[in-house]
Amino acid sequence: MPGKVHVIDHPLVQHKLTLMRSKETSTSTFRNLLREISMLLAYEVCRDLPTTKIKIDTPIATTYAPVLDGKKTVLISILRAGNGILDGMLDILPSARVGHIGLYRDPKTLVAVEYYYKVPDNMGDRDAIVVDPMLATGNSAVAAIDRLKESGPRSIKFVCLLTCPEGIRVFHATHPDVPIYTAAVDDALNEKSYIVPGLGDAGDRLFGTK
Repeated sequence: MPGKVHVIDHPLVQHKLTLMRSKETSTSTFRNLLREISMLLAYEVCRDLPTTKIKIDTPIATTYAPVLDGKKTVLISILRAGNGILDGMLDILPSARVGHIGLYRDPKTLVAVEYYYKVPDNMGDRDAIVVDPMLATGNSAVAAIDRLKESGPRSIKFVCLLTCPEGIRVFHATHPDVPIYTAAVDDALNEKSYIVPGLGDAGDRLFGTK
């Protein structure tokens, strides 16, 4: 059975994404937009997060009210560009734990090579949200989920700004159980494996390295 793809087409998300796509958008504006859009994406991604009830005293009465079970949520950033989404999500999930997976794409083979991996302990009790702005070839995302599954998290979701049919196909061929949350499914990959129309290299635009 093919995996699920959730396209978050809220007007605010689409407006900010359009601004991010423009090559005229500055590094600082791109960074701010990514942080803002990440908070909006988190709203949808977290729709089914588990809650627990705690006893509180309102000005009127004592009651039991729901709060997020934040210690069970782990945000996993695929370095380096994933940190742009991570920062925004932490603004509204400040109690979430954080993990990092360092991957780079070999320029000749396009195969993902791992150089760093650090996630919280006891992942079996935790829900993982993996973030990376672009799901292009799908190779890095597959490698990241492969590695993460070794720690046995309770659930995994993958969040990206943009993807394309090729990336979805590769990702769900290996991980059909992991849903994808994205702001847009673009047309295709070009000969250099960039998403078209896309927004260029998210890491370079985020950090001003090109």
